[in-house]
Amino acid sequence: MNVTGSWSEAEANSFLAETTVPIRVACRTPAGGLWMLSLWFLPCDGALWCATGADADVVRYLDHDDGVSFEVSTNEPPYRGVRGAGTATVEPDRDKSLLRALFDRYLGGTDNGLGDRLLRADRDEVRIRIDPDRLYTWDFTERMRDAVE
Repeated sequence: MNVTGSWSEAEANSFLAETTVPIRVACRTPAGGLWMLSLWFLPCDGALWCATGADADVVRYLDHDDGVSFEVSTNEPPYRGVRGAGTATVEPDRDKSLLRALFDRYLGGTDNGLGDRLLRADRDEVRIRIDPDRLYTWDFTERMRDAVE
């Protein structure tokens, strides 16, 4: 994988493991338009894993064109993050194990109304695996030091 910018690949992976903001994923629609959405993600084995309903528009879009770009960045100064491009694959998440792991990562568990709704037995869930080809990292901590003190 090609990694450029402020951080090494290990530092980028550490940021992705520690940061719990949604990933922003961009793809193309079958009509050639651009589409962007935010999803919870879990980094694992060099890939970024997301979950969504099997009937979500993005599932159809990725079936048409598996190329994606993405960004994970802090929402508060000093800004820092990872953006990149890669390939996405979609597969069923029949037991919703990825979705459960995402609830643990982002909300500390599934004991909430959103968990009740998304984990219903009659709701079909899929996993989206993003395999990055390249990453670009940035960290404005030093450059913004006096702006955020």
